[in-house]
Amino acid sequence: MRSVTIKIGDPGIVVLIPWSPMTKANFSRRRFGSGLFGAALPWRAASQAVPAGPRPDESHLGSLYPFIQHQADTSPLALSFLRPEFRSLRKWQGAARAGVLDRLLYSPAPVKLQAELVRRTDHGAYILESIQLQTTPDLQVPAFVLVPKNARLPAPGIVVLHDHGGFYLWGKEKVLAQDDEHPVLTEFRDRYYAGRSIAADLAGQGYVVIVIDMFYWGERRLIYADDPPELRARSRDLAREQIDAFNRRSSQNEQLVARSLMTAGITWPGVLLWDDLRTLSYLAQRPEVDPKRLGCVGLSVGGYRSFLLAALAPQIKAAVDVCWMTSYRRQVRRHVINTVGLTFHIPGLYRDLDLPDLSALVAPRALMVINGLRDGLFDPDGVKDAFEKIRACYRKARCADRQSCRHYDAPHEFNLEMQTAAWDWLKRWI
Repeated sequence: MRSVTIKIGDPGIVVLIPWSPMTKANFSRRRFGSGLFGAALPWRAASQAVPAGPRPDESHLGSLYPFIQHQADTSPLALSFLRPEFRSLRKWQGAARAGVLDRLLYSPAPVKLQAELVRRTDHGAYILESIQLQTTPDLQVPAFVLVPKNARLPAPGIVVLHDHGGFYLWGKEKVLAQDDEHPVLTEFRDRYYAGRSIAADLAGQGYVVIVIDMFYWGERRLIYADDPPELRARSRDLAREQIDAFNRRSSQNEQLVARSLMTAGITWPGVLLWDDLRTLSYLAQRPEVDPKRLGCVGLSVGGYRSFLLAALAPQIKAAVDVCWMTSYRRQVRRHVINTVGLTFHIPGLYRDLDLPDLSALVAPRALMVINGLRDGLFDPDGVKDAFEKIRACYRKARCADRQSCRHYDAPHEFNLEMQTAAWDWLKRWI
């Protein structure tokens, strides 16, 4: 077989390629880019296969790890409340909160807090409203509002924040069971929430509860023109294989969506937290709610959102963050891959603040953080370091009794024992 030498771009780049009719087709003007640099290369791989990834005890970053870890280790954490120059909690909070909000790169034009009622149904212990909440001039967010029937109004309010879970087809329904729901959704709730509808449980305890679909989940999921009707309707006719395929596609497209948001000049956490802040403001203005008694709770990315919502919204009186806490420095070696994705990443935050540093933005209000000892998403030493820093922040703020960091012998889940502790915490402080 004869060969041909082709120069590409820079005159110094030369590629020697076996020539065949197929090669010629690949080098047509229409297919040049994909034929050479895409998946279909016109030459065979070397006989010795390239390893798929790192060894079990090796950093996911391989040879790049020392440089990147050094950057994390030498971060100045310039705005950490634990630095000696910060003495006044209130003054520090003003500067630190503004810095976090600025890094989110998202601040839509103001819009009147209003919601369109889609339907209202009686569920015995509570009235369920399905609404469309206006969070920006051009965006309506689907939400559930649960109003307890036997509570003394105005009642305390709770924002419940659903998880990520690699499970995108449903959002708010993860924390509130529906009549005739898909069995795959029921199985998911059984696994991660011990089978409980935590939104309904909180309404039964006398809270007015709101939960929205997070951007990219539930009714806000990514749909393409050729998706079948049963996928659009999320009907019980969906096969498990279809649900799994949709979740895989959504997972693969997360980077695309995040990069597209950044191309548009904003960040994914900015969108998430803006919606959550607006949701809290809407809940606080409802006539059934006492705006001085507000809280939030969530699992996984819901825990991340709960923690950040409490940090950015002084109206929150008590917060519970379940299974989303670590020190970023400890995550670098092997734990970034399934945790600090572009869904969560606030650009450059770690130069100023580690994740547990944000607890000082919650102080002196009440904060509970729960993690499982068998939660493989987080480096165990990272969780330990984070818990120590949260306690130190609250000690410096002179309110050590208003934080609780707890480990449970559990994987990544919100089990019944954790739920009991969380509900007791909310009841104590709200």
